[in-house]
Amino acid sequence: MRTLDTLIQGQMATIIDFTDDFLSLKFIEMGCLPGEKIRLANIAPLGDPIAIEVSGYLLSLRKQEAATIVVKLIPENTIESCVIS
Repeated sequence: MRTLDTLIQGQMATIIDFTDDFLSLKFIEMGCLPGEKIRLANIAPLGDPIAIEVSGYLLSLRKQEAATIVVKLIPENTIESCVIS
């Protein structure tokens, strides 16, 4: 189980679930719905808070809050090079 607080800057993921019922209502009201794609946009110099892109806007979260959001990492697109001889 991977949580939002474990992503590195620039990584994208899909929200799968929440581990805290109280905070999940807060996140849903802010557009963090299961199935929504998110990207870790920025991390503060001391590691907390973090900023994520979700539903077309930036949202700032404490790492403790981010640890309650279960995500599935979206693999980066890879471009395979083709050599023509």
